Amino acid sequence: MPSGVRRFVLATLATTVVALTTTVAAYAGNGGFLPGEPHSPNAHKIHTAFIVISIFTGIIFIGVEAALLLFIVKYRRGKRPRTAEGPQIHGSTKLEIIWTVGPVVILAVIGTFIFLELPGITDAPKAAAADQTRVHISGRQFYWQFTYPNGAVSIDTLVAPADQVVNEDIAAPTWDVIHSWWVPDFGGKYDAIPGKVNKTWFKAPAGTYAASCYELCGIQHAAMHATVKVVPRAEYDAFIAKRAQGGVALGQEEWQGVCQKCHRLDHTYIGPALGGNPLLADRRAIEVLLRNGQGQMPSVGRDWTSKQLDALVAYTKQFAKKGGNG
Repeated sequence: MPSGVRRFVLATLATTVVALTTTVAAYAGNGGFLPGEPHSPNAHKIHTAFIVISIFTGIIFIGVEAALLLFIVKYRRGKRPRTAEGPQIHGSTKLEIIWTVGPVVILAVIGTFIFLELPGITDAPKAAAADQTRVHISGRQFYWQFTYPNGAVSIDTLVAPADQVVNEDIAAPTWDVIHSWWVPDFGGKYDAIPGKVNKTWFKAPAGTYAASCYELCGIQHAAMHATVKVVPRAEYDAFIAKRAQGGVALGQEEWQGVCQKCHRLDHTYIGPALGGNPLLADRRAIEVLLRNGQGQMPSVGRDWTSKQLDALVAYTKQFAKKGGNG
């Protein structure tokens, strides 16, 4: 096979593989080229913007690659000696104007569309102001803490009212590192920055949605997952009223979402095994450890309330005199 034909075949094959790969990813939906299925008005707008921009960029990609293949074939060396000059192509004023003005027009269209969509992404609907609920989201090594309007707290599980606007204040403690709050079904990613509050919102139907940290934040970054449970308003109100009292349920969340990110009861994990350790029943010792940290362990509970500490001890005291699985 002549070398020119061989190069053409290889170029065509490579282009076909890329095109097929992109097609498969696009059909994969949530796990491929397209973003997750939107379940909030702002997420719908982000999804629409993604598709519009993808169409423009896809057309440009196909046009450029098609022109590249055409030029490779049309102006190939063929049988011409390597030392011979190729055809001398002179400029075209019309073409130069088109490829200069064309990208400007495309960028202007995309920019205009995004600026029109942006208010609907960043601003919660004003008509729903009476239903708005505000939750403070705090990213920490290596868990998410959610604080509700009445002071109630949950760990790694955000509970929210269905079909109502929920405002999110996202930050990290000043002594922590940067995290990134991302619920794919609710739209974009928002950094949790120490000492700075970023704001967003969502309005979703009842259901359970996955969330995670999207900023490399340390050794257990990959374990920093969370769940958003969207429930009827009455169920949400009952949850935060009960959770405001603390209790063993909160302690179990703290143990599983905070302590077990680095510890197990019966074997060494990131940190030492804790099964049978009398510290698990010592309120004062746990408070000192969580507020100050020790060695490589950060101060994971530096600003925890007394109710949070009491809840943790109420749950962990069962492990103080015996080992166990976990």
